[in-house]
Amino acid sequence: MKMTFAIKTAGCAVAAALLACPALAKDFNVAVVYDQAGKFDKSFNEAAYTGAERFKKEFKINYREGQPSNDAQKEQVLRNMARKGADLVVAVGFAYTQSIETVAKEFPNTKFTLVDSVAKGANVQSIAFKEQEGSFLVGMAAALKSKTGKVGYLGGMDVPLIRAFGCGYAQGARYVNPKAVVLQNMLGTTHTAFNDPSRGNELAKSQFDRGADVIFAAAALSNVGVIQAAKASGKYYIGVDSNQNYMQPGTVLTSMVKRVDNAVYETMRDAKDGKWKPSTKLMGLKENGVDWALDQYNRALITPEMEKKIVAARKDIIAGKIKVVDYRAANSCPVN
Repeated sequence: MKMTFAIKTAGCAVAAALLACPALAKDFNVAVVYDQAGKFDKSFNEAAYTGAERFKKEFKINYREGQPSNDAQKEQVLRNMARKGADLVVAVGFAYTQSIETVAKEFPNTKFTLVDSVAKGANVQSIAFKEQEGSFLVGMAAALKSKTGKVGYLGGMDVPLIRAFGCGYAQGARYVNPKAVVLQNMLGTTHTAFNDPSRGNELAKSQFDRGADVIFAAAALSNVGVIQAAKASGKYYIGVDSNQNYMQPGTVLTSMVKRVDNAVYETMRDAKDGKWKPSTKLMGLKENGVDWALDQYNRALITPEMEKKIVAARKDIIAGKIKVVDYRAANSCPVN
């Protein structure tokens, strides 16, 4: 297991023997634990890293980092951070749900924040997202760009959270084209599905061969294989979590941005300021938790007409005029 540690230190200089050094307050100590895809997955974990770095830069406070190499190490990594005096431990990824509930009970004086799922505990804060809302917008972009009327979705691990991305995407595609065909595949049933570019490439090629000309993928590092397949086929890819537009200009149509960076930054800031509370936060378009990405890297791919329709739908979702079904709440998707 590879970990890097950084601890903020403070000191007191004594100008003269007659001057007393005041007692120093305990430094704020924070830790971030990534999931197995690693902090440089160009997606979910990297967004968390970006948020932590923003906190570090703004407040001049370093943080510890950890990452398990397998599922069995999740509790161990959380315990290590708590034992080393972390005031706040931020766990990145739904896979930590059970582990954080277990470890939080053992360290009642430590604050724990779970990003991307909901966990129980008197000292636990949960931050979840309305992935379906952002996915709806990129589903619109896919259907508006598609020439075949077929678009694809590739999910990583087959769990309700990842199904929620695909369901929102399908709703958005059907919103602009009721006859749109949405092909959907999951890469696997374990966490390794998020770290398998070869599998992502294989399934993307299959969907392109079946007529899809745009694929949205929510599979962390496995998305790298999807981008490669899209470029090789002359088709389009839609990124996820982090803004991936820069990765392959001309191929990346847009990205469904999941503001994990905001979530991590805000929970760290609140803990430092004494405003952190055990609670459950749900972040959608209105809360700046999800969105679609339009910048210099994909500007040429998004026509003014496409942008106008997507922006209008975004406003309607925030206003409650468009209701996007959450797969997790309905336990099914209204479109397929």
